[in-house]
Amino acid sequence: MDLFDHSLQEQLSAEAPLAARMRPRTLDEIVGQEHILGPGTLLRRAIEADRLFSSIIFYGPPGTGKTTIARVIANQTQAEFVSLSAVLAGIPDLREVIKDAIERRRLYRRRTILFIDEVHRWNKAQQDALLPHVETGLLTLIGATTQNPYFDVIQALVSRSRIFELKPLSEEDILTLLKRALADPERGYGKRNVLVDADALQHLASMAGGDARSALNALELAVETTPSKDGKVHITLEIAAESIQKRVLRYDKNEDAHYDTISAFIKSVRGSDPDAALYWLAKMLLAGEDPRFILRRLIILAGEDIGLADPQGLVVANAAAQAFEYIGMPEGIYPIVEATLYLATAPKSNSASAYFAAQDKIEAEGAGPVPLHLMDPSRDAKGFGHGAGYDYPHSHPEHWTPQQYLPDGVVGTQFYHPGEQGYEAQVAERVRRWREAQAKALEEKMNSTDEKGKAK
Repeated sequence: MDLFDHSLQEQLSAEAPLAARMRPRTLDEIVGQEHILGPGTLLRRAIEADRLFSSIIFYGPPGTGKTTIARVIANQTQAEFVSLSAVLAGIPDLREVIKDAIERRRLYRRRTILFIDEVHRWNKAQQDALLPHVETGLLTLIGATTQNPYFDVIQALVSRSRIFELKPLSEEDILTLLKRALADPERGYGKRNVLVDADALQHLASMAGGDARSALNALELAVETTPSKDGKVHITLEIAAESIQKRVLRYDKNEDAHYDTISAFIKSVRGSDPDAALYWLAKMLLAGEDPRFILRRLIILAGEDIGLADPQGLVVANAAAQAFEYIGMPEGIYPIVEATLYLATAPKSNSASAYFAAQDKIEAEGAGPVPLHLMDPSRDAKGFGHGAGYDYPHSHPEHWTPQQYLPDGVVGTQFYHPGEQGYEAQVAERVRRWREAQAKALEEKMNSTDEKGKAK
């Protein structure tokens, strides 16, 4: 690096955003993540002893310290630390890293640690190109990702790496970082006369949603845009509220927050908790979730979890979907809310899962032949007797008569077990009577057939 490059680097470092300047440089400066970096933990011991030989992947939401931990490792290791961004770098860049790593190992017996930020953004071919060099130990991989590595990183890399999940920082953690930034004379505002009211500081911490970067960016915006009076910059609650106007919502349609939130929503509706259902619904809509996705899930739930306990559930869910297509947002939120509340407060039944019991039966034993009297008589009634013996239910009182509908080998098998909630309680009683009468009639028929056989 020549003098000009060094000067440029110093300038860029001085002009870097507050969040970048305040990035911890040592393990002791890292706030939060005690479950993986607390005293005596495996990862901390490995970093302190510079014995990080196996690859690791840091997984967690933005602003929780994934890159920070990687940089701390870079500061403490004697190995060559190389950093790539999966957004900007490709296979040619990786080839260059591998070439240098081979030379370094051959000439100096020095290890190479490769940090790949947002490793999930590399496609399968790019990850496959990395794999052999991780397997041989030429490269020790440190990957950072906001997406679940078990889904977005190839299995071969995951199986050869230790996964460490980082959690969102607590409000107390964020407060600690904000106070540190205000006090630090070198990297923060310690040399400036900056006064931040306690309620303003608390507001920044609570609105950051566990994201340190978001909180520090908001503090920087507040300080840098507030005129000084008598040499003092005073940050009030009003100024803090302007600097971070919306609470940070951890939600990305391609990440875990998306799947976890819709899961919480559906489970709340299934569990008949309308308050929780509305809470998760609001989170999804505020975060920009597609209302059609929510409505599709509600329609599925109406069939899966309510079913015949309230047949109107499916009607309401489908009507809400149709109404939304007709109205759109923002007013379209009302049919979504109505469907959510209706389904959350409706009686529940999962009896529709009876289908899968029938499916499993067929898959395990094969499908039995259609009984002769149930066959289509329109084609082969004369030649083969198809349909002979079929008793038309509408010719009887209550439009029902007992007769065999299942194949011979499956007679008596019950797949459907009606629930005792709502409308299905009435269904349960009818089905019970029908099954009892049918079993009795089939037994009498069997006994009659046996007696005829003996008489012959």
